[in-house]
Amino acid sequence: MPDTPAQEPLQAFLPGRQALIVRLTAQEGQRAALLEILNTYADGIGEEPGTEMYMVAVDPDDANLVWLYEIFRDEDAENAHRQSSGFAELMQALPQYIEGSPGVLRMQPLRMTVQENMFNEDWSF
Repeated sequence: MPDTPAQEPLQAFLPGRQALIVRLTAQEGQRAALLEILNTYADGIGEEPGTEMYMVAVDPDDANLVWLYEIFRDEDAENAHRQSSGFAELMQALPQYIEGSPGVLRMQPLRMTVQENMFNEDWSF
């Protein structure tokens, strides 16, 4: 990929936002299936306008760990997220792919900085 000229990062202050980091432990050999249902859920995130960010990440040191990072506009948006049909479908599907209960860390994010050029990369598969 050719170098792109440096741009000023996008900056956002996040007053009133709610955030979660969620740790999911996939059953042995089930991480790919777990990622499939998480990505399917992510494809429908537009139905939750108050869910401002939903990131799925794999753990580089543990083949069974998956991490989610979510930012919600406010507490009402977080509650609406939990009441959405997509979330209900996700919660119904998760138990067959995970071990134990998800670990959840609640936060109130203050500021976000993002390099805009990452959104200009060719993400086609």
